[in-house]
Amino acid sequence: MPAGVRGALVQRVCALPDGPLDVTWLSPETPRLPLGRIRLQWESASLAGWDVTAHLGLATTEVHLASWPAAPDDWPRLVRPTIHEVTGLSTALAIATAALDLANKLAQS
Repeated sequence: MPAGVRGALVQRVCALPDGPLDVTWLSPETPRLPLGRIRLQWESASLAGWDVTAHLGLATTEVHLASWPAAPDDWPRLVRPTIHEVTGLSTALAIATAALDLANKLAQS
């Protein structure tokens, strides 16, 4: 990671098995993660590879999503399936929540 950043915000995850992870750098002043967004952080592992962690933004907090200790140099390929699945689940949850809110409003009127 470049100096002065605290991680990378996942912008897009390609559905292809070897597809890219599009990210933007996060500065230390960046506020809490928005709902359903994922932050990746990585640093050199003590023996070899990279220690990679992922955090997920929830409505009121951030949670530790996953860790990949001593991941190989091609770690984006390793973490992509998990990030892709969680992104899809977060989107589905947001749609279901919006539908439930709408159904509740219609039932009250």
